[in-house]
Amino acid sequence: MRMLVLGAGLQGSACAYDLLQNDAITEVRLADRSVEQLPKFLLPYVGGQRLKTITLDVKDGAAVAAAMDGVQAVMCALPYYFNKPMTEAAIAAGAHFCDLGGNTEIVQDQKTLDAAAKAKGVTVVPDCGLAPGMVNILAQLGIDRLDETQSVRIYVGGLPQEPVGPLKYQIVYSIEGVLDYYTTLSWIVRDKKRVQVKALSEIEPVHFDAPVGELEAFHTAGGLSTMAHRYEGKIPELEYKTLRYPGHAKIMEAIRELGLIDDAPVDVKGQQVSPRDVAIAQMHPRLFKKDSPDVVALRVVVKGTKGGKPQTHSFELVDRYDAKNGISAMMRTTGYSLSITGQLQAMGKVQPNGVHTPDECMPGETYVTELGKRGILIRQTVS
Repeated sequence: MRMLVLGAGLQGSACAYDLLQNDAITEVRLADRSVEQLPKFLLPYVGGQRLKTITLDVKDGAAVAAAMDGVQAVMCALPYYFNKPMTEAAIAAGAHFCDLGGNTEIVQDQKTLDAAAKAKGVTVVPDCGLAPGMVNILAQLGIDRLDETQSVRIYVGGLPQEPVGPLKYQIVYSIEGVLDYYTTLSWIVRDKKRVQVKALSEIEPVHFDAPVGELEAFHTAGGLSTMAHRYEGKIPELEYKTLRYPGHAKIMEAIRELGLIDDAPVDVKGQQVSPRDVAIAQMHPRLFKKDSPDVVALRVVVKGTKGGKPQTHSFELVDRYDAKNGISAMMRTTGYSLSITGQLQAMGKVQPNGVHTPDECMPGETYVTELGKRGILIRQTVS
């Protein structure tokens, strides 16, 4: 098998590393505008037969087509606004495609390509990271195991193992993405109706076993992908919340309400300046801690009935920084998830052809087994 990974950042590099652990994959192409500074865990593969780095401008259609030529699957770890054109290119190349998603409107646009994907005999799976991605697959597993589902609650967060500073937080993914989630309305299902709620709202405590301990959960956008649309009128309650250490949400809410992370430019001494650009420039160096150990905490709780009796299916994960290889928990749970999806697509285990989100098409049990092979252990309980 030959695979293409678009984007050589944190998640794309982790995805490429995971692909290289499968000997059945003969070639991994890793493409980005710059592939000069790869992480240490990829260096042993540089110059070898299996890892091929490609300097690529994804706005160059001919170059993208050449990079996709002959591959079985394309895994996209680029910013979300590239996902639709990359989907179109992959379909034209006759390659399966998956991405990290994160923007539900773009996912809906990708779904308009369903007929084209079917005509080419390929699968397209947007939103294949941690959240959206892993959490949606686990939620669907719970739904499938019940006769009737009454509620689905999803909690997930990437956190520093040692909280420091006023926000008790470090950047483990993208500061731009975090601020987007904190300023965008979140779709949920309540009383079987799809409604929107403000990000950072409805804070509740969530407890994990030590050493994680007490966390807080609050609404943020994007994590449900299209599940709120899919299950409107079918499931009474469906919601997604982000996990942080206690106190984080109220500080970020104050920053947001003061306009300090607004995107629209304001006049500052005769210059048009975006408050969000200033916030990112100030916050990133303070919150980005290279190689600082992180932890990903996840819980999915699905309640309903089975055989006429109440039943709850719970899924829990606490994953930690891989110190041996220098791979963060967020990279493991996001980049590896993307890799697993692409591999299952290439092996024909994702059906049917067309464009489907992970909860609609991913073989959940197989996916959980693949996570376990990588030491990402989902604890499942039934009560």
